Amino acid sequence: MKRFVLLALFVSLSAVGGFIKIPLGLGSIALDAAPALAASIILGPLGGAVVGGLGHFLSALTGGFPLGPFHLFIAGEMALLYAIFYYLYSIQKWIGSIFFWFGNSLLLPLPFYFLMSAAFYYTLVPALLIGSVINLILFMVVVPKLSMLIRSNQEVVKP
Repeated sequence: MKRFVLLALFVSLSAVGGFIKIPLGLGSIALDAAPALAASIILGPLGGAVVGGLGHFLSALTGGFPLGPFHLFIAGEMALLYAIFYYLYSIQKWIGSIFFWFGNSLLLPLPFYFLMSAAFYYTLVPALLIGSVINLILFMVVVPKLSMLIRSNQEVVKP
């Protein structure tokens, strides 16, 4: 039951972060990733995947779905990204962080190079680079305090 409550909390935080848009030209770049990163570390790869996928979808919903049905594809990409992030971050924090930054900024939008255009990809990447860094900084500031709070108030939540 505790894991479900934490999952709902992180999805809610991601949805709230989705309302905080980063004004970089596209309506779906927001602060929804930081709670998903935290969920990956606290709830494990499946929890991070659920929060990341739903968080992106809710963020896109609040931005008016600028890429239409492609957002379902992006939500799947995001879910996979957070699951892999969990494993790499568990090995070495900086490896996981660099992987998230690289994956979210350069790798995940790569299919749009072919699906839409090279110009779209090159327009999207700078905004994602900045958005990923902001989300990573928020994650790095919040997750140590949040982990301590969860562990001090209840048993350790195992993934």
